[in-house]
Amino acid sequence: MAENSLSSCTWRTSLAESSIFDYKGTETSKENLFIGSASYVEEEMPQIETRVILVQEAGKQEELIKALKEIKVHFVKMESMEEFEGLDSPEFENVFIVMDFQDSVFNDLYKADCRIIGPPVVLHCSQKGEPLPFSCRPLYCTSMMNLVLCFTGFRKKEELVRLVTLVHHMGGVIRKDFNSKVTHLVANCTQGEKFRVAVSLGTPIMKPEWIYKAWERRNEQDFCAAVDDFRNEFKVPPFQDCVLSFLGFSDEEKTNMEEMTKMQGGNYLSVGDERCTHLIVEENIVKELPFEPSKKLYVVKQEWFWGSIQMDARAGETMYLYEKANTPELKKSVSLLSLNTPNSTRKRRRLKETLAQLSRETDMSPFPPRKRPSAEHSLSIGSLLDISNTPESSINYGETPKSCTKSSKNSTPVPSKQSARWQVAKELYQTESNYVNILATIIQLFQVPLEEEGQRGGPILAPEEIKTIFGSIPDIFDVHTKIKDDLEDLMVNWDESKSIGDIFLKYSKDLVKTYPPFVNFFEMSKETIIKCEKQKPRFHAFLKINQAKPECGRQSLVELLIRPVQRLPSVALLLNDLKKHTADENPDKSTLEKAIGSLKEVMTHINEDKRKTEAQKQIFDVVYEVDGCPANLLSSHRSLVQRIETVSLGEHPCDRGEQVTLFLFNDCLEIARKRHKVIGTFRSPHGHTRPPASLKHIHLMPLSQIKKVLDIRETEDCHNAFALLVRPPTEQANVLLSFQMTSDELPKENWLKMLCRHIANTICKADAENLIYTADPESFEVNTKDMDSTLSRASRAIKKTSKKVTRAFSFSKTPKRALRRALMTSHNSMEGRSPSSNEKHVMTRLSSTSSLAGIPSPSLVSLPSFFERRSHTLSRSTTHLI
Repeated sequence: MAENSLSSCTWRTSLAESSIFDYKGTETSKENLFIGSASYVEEEMPQIETRVILVQEAGKQEELIKALKEIKVHFVKMESMEEFEGLDSPEFENVFIVMDFQDSVFNDLYKADCRIIGPPVVLHCSQKGEPLPFSCRPLYCTSMMNLVLCFTGFRKKEELVRLVTLVHHMGGVIRKDFNSKVTHLVANCTQGEKFRVAVSLGTPIMKPEWIYKAWERRNEQDFCAAVDDFRNEFKVPPFQDCVLSFLGFSDEEKTNMEEMTKMQGGNYLSVGDERCTHLIVEENIVKELPFEPSKKLYVVKQEWFWGSIQMDARAGETMYLYEKANTPELKKSVSLLSLNTPNSTRKRRRLKETLAQLSRETDMSPFPPRKRPSAEHSLSIGSLLDISNTPESSINYGETPKSCTKSSKNSTPVPSKQSARWQVAKELYQTESNYVNILATIIQLFQVPLEEEGQRGGPILAPEEIKTIFGSIPDIFDVHTKIKDDLEDLMVNWDESKSIGDIFLKYSKDLVKTYPPFVNFFEMSKETIIKCEKQKPRFHAFLKINQAKPECGRQSLVELLIRPVQRLPSVALLLNDLKKHTADENPDKSTLEKAIGSLKEVMTHINEDKRKTEAQKQIFDVVYEVDGCPANLLSSHRSLVQRIETVSLGEHPCDRGEQVTLFLFNDCLEIARKRHKVIGTFRSPHGHTRPPASLKHIHLMPLSQIKKVLDIRETEDCHNAFALLVRPPTEQANVLLSFQMTSDELPKENWLKMLCRHIANTICKADAENLIYTADPESFEVNTKDMDSTLSRASRAIKKTSKKVTRAFSFSKTPKRALRRALMTSHNSMEGRSPSSNEKHVMTRLSSTSSLAGIPSPSLVSLPSFFERRSHTLSRSTTHLI
């Protein structure tokens, strides 16, 4: 029906076009000819109007009727099939809207070859402003529009027919044979040619449940079955229908792989179980299988296991089959060769000559032999200025790097008598060449594949995570490649007078630019790797595959990435050694001193930049930890000095007994108390979850407001207490803030000296000791007795409850002082004129409110006398301090 309609339209269109072309080609009566052609087309092509017929329940949907009016399509209603013949007309192309595609009315219309659509199609067209789509099959919704599906592994014809029908109802297209145009393969098993081709092309392989669940959501307006969040729930896992067993792995590795198997849809059994479909072998350990495997059992290397997880699909086993290293045929050939050797003495002599030649070549080669893993030094970031304990651990991959295989240079003869300076220079070149190879391995083996577009199963990591892990590694690689090339030219054309220091002076500015961004965020890079490896199985598999390759030298990505942190101190050590073996009259001696100085400047800059970065990170941590922390705390010149935990001993800055945290910065003091109610967690746009803020901001105080630091003497009733005499700019009198330190990590004496030193720096005074004043606790009514007792906690709870009740029953939130000011203003403005009725009403309300505010509350009746007494005591005690 659809093909006939389309061919008819095509024929009519081409007929009209041919009439126009005939008109253009003739020279007679063009206007009459055009009119005649147009009238002929109108007679042959009568306009057929589309008419929508709302069947039964569809006619009662107000939203559907509104959408049809927006599309401007004529519609009628039909209650039963008896009305069908009366609605059939050659002047209209009827489109039937049916609510239920499993109803008997739908079946009758389908048998009558009618054009049927569902309500979601109309709503979609109304939303997009598009005409109703033409479909030769019933179309309920568009959730699978533009998807091309292929099926494999289905043996029940009824199930396959049901799935195909649902795909058609959702706008999808079905292909019998698999080709590059297929967007999804729906598989009921993990075998077969279609499955293998889909894996090789990276086509998503879906479970049948994907179609059923999409059909359940058919009435959702903006739903699309191809959205990643929905589709990934129904992808066929790599180890579906697989039963694995593991041979040759440690207990920890085996446990990890068994957990990954379960996570990826498979099962595992012990080695030798007949139900196993795959035996995963550690090829570096297992030399011979403990049993004869059956023909149905796949014996594969561990790379198949990790490769399947990485590509998120079951990899082909033929590429990863395990083969024994010492086969019987190989053993037999070796034994025959040894038996048929006629002269063992000549063989030993030839072997001796070969070994001697190899030793000479090893001595001449600028590349050291590969070290055992146990010989590698422990990796720690440490301080870059501590260059005495940072050796250069070189790595060799067993072959000469490609960048150093230039025949013209390698053919240069080596001096017959090698000087000590030449030996150190050769070691410098060897380590530089190995370092460049390590950087190349990081980029080519890890970074480039992760950044590659079109990865099977989608991107392994997000671009932000890749940037965090690798940072400025490519820039460092470019700089050191140039240094290595210059060193290579110098070694090939060696002369004692040639300057090595000039090479490092030449690139010192580039080193300053490239190293700080990586070194400063190395810990973040390391944490990102660990986090992603735990949370993303595909990245874990990616690391397993690549770290097992010989280029990595059995080192992890984290161990490789720490090499840039260690490189500059190692170069400084070698340049120092080179300077020792350089004669005083050699001009390179002074140049080497400059080069060593420039490297130290680079490392100092890195350490300083790293210190600033860590300080900024600490400030951000404070902002996230303290709820309501002022934004102006963040400043480029500010750094966190110390954090201490205390308990408030007075009424300021909060109630007595409250847990208070003091954050000392180089120019201010942040005071925060412990929250009583913890707010929810904070989730960043990238999905990182932060812990809830555990503190509540009280006050951010500049250190210049602290006039004196009081060291309260230790007594029987007062332990580990101190106080701050503060003069806020808005107050006329001093305010006393008293605290008790609750942690013994930092002695009170050290804390007070640290605080006074930063106060003195802020107010530009050199005598920081004069800011500390020793005082008796009785003089300021400070004591720490019974701070942790049950009675004290109960008293604090009662006080908090009293404040809440007072606030709850208060008739006015306006302070008395503000009310009096309003009354005075109103009184002054009305002087010299009689108040109006409205003004009288306002004055009456203000007076009544003022009188209510003047009524003392039972819970606050003693506060004025307390503050007066407290103020009198404080002024008497501090008269001689200021």
